[in-house]
Amino acid sequence: MQDDAWSPTPVLLTVDLVILTLREGRLCVLLVERGEAPFQGMLALPGGFLNHAGEEILDAAHRELREETDLTAGWVHLEQLATYGGAGRDPRGRVVSVAHLAIAPGLPEPVAGTDAADAAWVPAEAVLSGEVELAFDHHRIVADGIERARTKLESTALATAFCAELFTIAELQQVYEAVWGAELDTRNFYRKVQAVEGFIIPAGSGRRSTGGRPARLYRAGPKKVLIPPLTRPVPSTTDESTGEEGE
Repeated sequence: MQDDAWSPTPVLLTVDLVILTLREGRLCVLLVERGEAPFQGMLALPGGFLNHAGEEILDAAHRELREETDLTAGWVHLEQLATYGGAGRDPRGRVVSVAHLAIAPGLPEPVAGTDAADAAWVPAEAVLSGEVELAFDHHRIVADGIERARTKLESTALATAFCAELFTIAELQQVYEAVWGAELDTRNFYRKVQAVEGFIIPAGSGRRSTGGRPARLYRAGPKKVLIPPLTRPVPSTTDESTGEEGE
């Protein structure tokens, strides 16, 4: 008696986007209100299924990004984050998600897509703390995306992706403080940033008024790997300060 012919398990593929930006000095993530089952009415990451069998995963991520933020590849940092394929993550069946991390400065108010009832920027800390509940396993995906950003700020030039084309060192410091969730010493930060050759470069003689002394403008430099790195502060376990960050 012959064994029954083997057939592959049906698997659906989606892309999900952890889109981060700074709004009023706070790290925010884009969330949508689901307009249909499953988890109708709950908040979730923007994303969706492939349009067709021939659509490449990266193309699908760019398409979803464009539909949610009207941004194109040239205006945003986009990288693959991780693959999430737990058997019970989606009640519709075996659905595998290839999540991507997207970062851009000054993103506008979002407009809900065709399968979403609403969309909004939500403070990242509200998601990480569990104050905001997300559908599927999207809390884990958001946490992984934010940790990826926090880690890469130490050793790469990713922080400049949160900035406009021209920025001040104070604005760059604001990025680190918002993403890391820690206050940094201004003099120490200025010294460390200037010590990394090619990280940022002066933008001619342009200066931006900050209400006091005019601040010099910079742009992202050619260096993508920071040597020496800007080490993330270790959270204090006491009420007293532990000294300068990242020493």
